[in-house]
Formats: sequence, structure tokens, C-alpha cells
Amino acid sequence: MNPDEQFRDRMLSLGLARVSEAAALASARLIGRGDQTAADQAAVDAMRTQLNLLDIAGTVVIGEGERDEAPMLYIGESVGTGEGPIVDIALDPLEGTALTAKDMPNALTVIAMGPEGSMLRAPDVYMDKIAVGPGYPKDVVTLEMAPAERVRILARAKDCRPDEIAVCVLERERHRSMIEEIREVGASIRLITDGDVAAVIHCAEAEETGIDMYMGIGGAPEGVLAAAALKCMGGQMQGRLLFRNDSEIGRAKRAGIEDLDRIYSRDDLVNGHVIFAATGVTDGSVLRGIRRAGEFLESETILMRSKTGSVRRMLYRTPASPA
Repeated sequence: MNPDEQFRDRMLSLGLARVSEAAALASARLIGRGDQTAADQAAVDAMRTQLNLLDIAGTVVIGEGERDEAPMLYIGESVGTGEGPIVDIALDPLEGTALTAKDMPNALTVIAMGPEGSMLRAPDVYMDKIAVGPGYPKDVVTLEMAPAERVRILARAKDCRPDEIAVCVLERERHRSMIEEIREVGASIRLITDGDVAAVIHCAEAEETGIDMYMGIGGAPEGVLAAAALKCMGGQMQGRLLFRNDSEIGRAKRAGIEDLDRIYSRDDLVNGHVIFAATGVTDGSVLRGIRRAGEFLESETILMRSKTGSVRRMLYRTPASPA
């Protein structure tokens, strides 16, 4: 039996949603408290507890650093009961720790699961990324194009003017020249302070979010998580690892990466069927955040399966903890 047949994605999907929800609810009590570390730790502890209830033999392949950084959910950590399918897990227990601490939009808990070997074991380095939603010709835009060229070509494919294209970019000094070039060609830019997994998801729902394309340099682990979301929702993505020093190159080689200049497509980053779940922590353009409804807390989760292309939005209500 091949790994995709052993991977019981339909049976595991609701369990994965519970993992994401638990992490979001745990971190919600720290929204606006100014403590990024505590918010992240609360999400990690809840996510680990719920993962260990699942009947899987899971390995964290995209996590929060190396083993010596425990008690975070580290790369290589075994999770689950040990009984059931062998699976790889990519996760970010709290994407947007600063967003949570400051009560800013688009903080999420994010997790993806697939058969063993289904996701690139991306080291914790930077990745240059570009993403667009579904419905375009293959490789309509690429990393080898200049930013202005990407805008012009996407506008042509969308049958609109460049000034009708909206691009999402992380607000970083390293992106200054790229931002200037995008604006010079007429496109608008939505700058975000953190959360590039959510930013890539925006591209898959362009009619709702108003975002046509994501580009820029962010974390490589987040690139794999974003690719998992696009694998379910449709859309294209390319990524290329970037290295600042020999230590990061060594990290990549230990992860089994030999071609350091390779450009990865979405299906290179995620090569098998996956399930993906994300829960809003603070209100955002993808999901609404945790909110109190009388004596209950409500959360919103998006749950997706690449095998069927299903996208399910779920509201979960649980009794609020005593003050």
C-alpha cells in the first residue's frame, strides 16, 4: 500500500482542526498582553497535547527550530500515539506572535499533515517566494522575472491593467527597492508586518481579499506551509532558499538539500496529498479571531484537503475558562 493510501486524510482532518483550534484558544488569553514568548508557548503546549492524542506516527518536519530549542515543537519531534499512519507534519503554533502580543490582525495557528516524505524538509532559513491564485497558465509569473515584469504579465493574464493588480509584501527594509518598482508600474501594495502564510492564502481568494499576488523574502518553513494551503485551494507558488552564511548552508545540507540554487514549485514543496488547518487568533482578512460570546469562546477554522479540493470553514464554541 502506497503512502497516500495509508494516509487516512478524511478521518484525520477533523482531528487536525481540533489541534489548530486548541492552539488558538490557548494563545487567545494573551492577545494584547505584550508577551510574544508566552503567547507562543501557550500555543505550542496546546498543539503538542492535542497532536499526541491522534492515532498517528507523526514526525514534525517543519517546526520551531532544532531539538535543543525544546520545549518548542522542534524539527524531528515524534508526535501522536505511535499507532496509525506514518505522517509528516508542518506547523506554526502561532504565526504572528508579535501580532498576538499587540492585538493586530491576521495572527493564526497553522498546521499541515501529509504522508511520510510529502513535504520538503525546509531548514529554518530565508526563502524568496512568489505566489498567485488559481486560474492562470502554468508558470505565469516566476522568480526569474523582475517585479515589474511580474505585474505586467499577471495583468495581461487577468485581462486588466497593471494598476488594477494588488500585491502583498512583508514590510521589511530588504524589500524597499522591490516595493518601489512595483509601485512604479502602477500596482498597489498591501504591506503586512508578519504572517506570510496568511498572505499567500489571500492570493487563492483574490475576489474576497483583493490580493492578486504575493512576493518577497520570508521564512522557508512558512513557505512549505503556504504551499500546503495552495495545494488544497489551487494556485501557483515558487520558492528559492537563501543563505546568509555557512551555518545556514550546513543546516540545509543536513536536511538533505543538495542543489542550493534550486527553484521549487508548489508541488516540489508539497509533493503528496495533504490536509491543512488554520484557526484565527486575532481578526483578519482570512479568518475572524477568537471572541467571547456570553459564557463561551468562539473560533473560526479553515480546514482543507488537497485530495478532494474541499475547503471547509467551521465555527467552534467552547465554554470560556473562569476568569
